[in-house]
Amino acid sequence: MENARIPLAEKMRPKSFEDFVGQEHIVDKNSLLYRAIKYGTLGSCIFYGPPGTGKTTLANIIANTLKANYVKINAVTNGVSDAKAIIERARQDKAMFGTDTFLILDECHRWNKAQSDCVLEAIEDGSIFFIGTTTENPYTSMTRAIVSRCRVFEFKPITSKDIKKALKRALVDSENGLGNLPVECDEDALDYFAYACGGDLRSALNALELAVMTSPIAKDKKIHIDRLTAEQSIDKKVLSMDENMYYDFLSAFCKSLRGCDVEAALYYSQRLIKAGCDPMIIARRLVAHASEDVGMADSNALLLATSAMYAVEKMGQPEGLIPLTHAIIYVCEAEKSNSVVVALHKAEDDAVNFTDNKVPNHLKNHPSTNKDGHGSYKYPHDYGGYVKQQYMPDSLKNRVYYTPSKNGREKNLIRKKIRTDIPDGK
Repeated sequence: MENARIPLAEKMRPKSFEDFVGQEHIVDKNSLLYRAIKYGTLGSCIFYGPPGTGKTTLANIIANTLKANYVKINAVTNGVSDAKAIIERARQDKAMFGTDTFLILDECHRWNKAQSDCVLEAIEDGSIFFIGTTTENPYTSMTRAIVSRCRVFEFKPITSKDIKKALKRALVDSENGLGNLPVECDEDALDYFAYACGGDLRSALNALELAVMTSPIAKDKKIHIDRLTAEQSIDKKVLSMDENMYYDFLSAFCKSLRGCDVEAALYYSQRLIKAGCDPMIIARRLVAHASEDVGMADSNALLLATSAMYAVEKMGQPEGLIPLTHAIIYVCEAEKSNSVVVALHKAEDDAVNFTDNKVPNHLKNHPSTNKDGHGSYKYPHDYGGYVKQQYMPDSLKNRVYYTPSKNGREKNLIRKKIRTDIPDGK
């Protein structure tokens, strides 16, 4: 009876790498993580990514694979005293039995600096191996001291294919899953669970369990799960469009922004939102296009778009839709320039193709005293704020990534001539 109260997602939690689904970039046999586990050199880690993508599950699998003790605590409910007690016990186990201990901290971004500092020494001296799991970017949400001592792995939303694989396993697993029940789940119902959960396997499994447990046994003594039942069971507003329509409308929204059609952009954004799309998806696309399509022609577009995204996140619906609409109109009406994204791609190409370049001597952190043809560094403020000198490596000193367009505010931009081969004022 106790086991019956455990959610299906928890009962189906994988216990080995063979059962783990998704995150091939992390758990593939050629990946850094897999090799580190194989050779016993993993150390402390931080796993971050969306909910239901396997962060805690993988942490448990790692501890089991390495035959170590592991203690799981939550940053919301556990504090410094709990961590200190775990560390003390870990030191005793290591001294007496040679057994390592993994401290798995869920929601690790919730710990402040004082709480994080209590585990620093234990991480450094090897008393514990720390694995933090979080939905927030650790580089911005956690103390730098912790992050610098950990390998950081980013988890991605699980693909629909992998989610369907996990759902089918749950349907036939008679020990932990629904295999003992006479369930027949239509393929399009599985497709919907996998699509509507947004890459969150936990959400998909819980929805499947709810569908099975709330559906009656039919005359043929089967529990039938169809598409309609799936739509009613998942904890998400049903999208009134299929997956192809969703991406078509999102594409139309983006192209309307680029094409300066306010009415079309507003219509497509509202069509998506009314169909059940998260407004944050619209807001994130708007921020991207504020730089990609408006860019330097009107930098206020980026400021307004990011402000709208913050408002949507903090205010929700319906109030957050007002600043979102404000920003959509602004981005549509703004002058357009793609010079930012063009400059990005050019710089990316050179960063990949010119890896042997050396920094000019006068720009180095500790420049040598002998002259090498570059001269000494000129401090721009000693020359009124700007002085011409070479900043790029020799092989790229004539390279131009950013070329201002003739649109909006960008047409008035006067670039400083920092290349040594260009005379002043030209």
